[in-house]
Amino acid sequence: MVRGVKKYNKMSKDNIFQKKIDKQFQFDENVASVFDDMLNRSVPFYNENLDLIVQIIEKYIKENEQILDLGCSTASLLLTIEKKINKKLKLTGIDNSKPMLEQARKKIKAFNSKIKLIHADILKNDFPVSKIIILNYTLQFIRPIERENFLKKVFSKLEKKGLLILSEKIITENSILNKHLIDIYYDYKKKMGYSDYEIAQKREALENVLIPYTEQENIRLLKSVGFDEVETIFKWANFSTFLVLKN
Repeated sequence: MVRGVKKYNKMSKDNIFQKKIDKQFQFDENVASVFDDMLNRSVPFYNENLDLIVQIIEKYIKENEQILDLGCSTASLLLTIEKKINKKLKLTGIDNSKPMLEQARKKIKAFNSKIKLIHADILKNDFPVSKIIILNYTLQFIRPIERENFLKKVFSKLEKKGLLILSEKIITENSILNKHLIDIYYDYKKKMGYSDYEIAQKREALENVLIPYTEQENIRLLKSVGFDEVETIFKWANFSTFLVLKN
């Protein structure tokens, strides 16, 4: 078990965009194998924001309550919750990518975790009623035409006084400011070791796959499906995390 823990403390480096990509971005075997490194190097303050999310969850969650991560990828957030929150919880992750879940299962086995994983399409399949639902950079990959109905389902599956935590890449309504923020973000990625070529390749692969909204559009959408309160608890340039309450 110790060797397994060490193995998953050392992430495989994301270099998949060093060569020409001829297809749209997919959560396939190649992406899954480097996804943890991709997140750490592509999402500013990822670990700090994750720690903030866990601290907030700890304030709201009680013994034996359900936490559901929709689009859980390699289960990093659920594993952190399990490690840092000293309560008996029901932790469930759902994802439609088999390669992502395969990486998640390896980590869960290495850390002797009790997290439950489900392979399913969150748009089509049912999921359990939960006290807390997490959408960590998931909604942005759902087609805009499907987001409202999907969030209605999320709302219906949250307990009263439940909590939705939503992290998203965003755009800014002012086109000049939006370009500046994107340029700043690309400078950040260069500092994290990505080349101009890799950045351009990934941008091209994500076009029409990741479709961000503005902060205001996200808030309006959340309130339109019934959520009472939406607070932005983290923001860096074109990334935001929202705390969404069902009262």
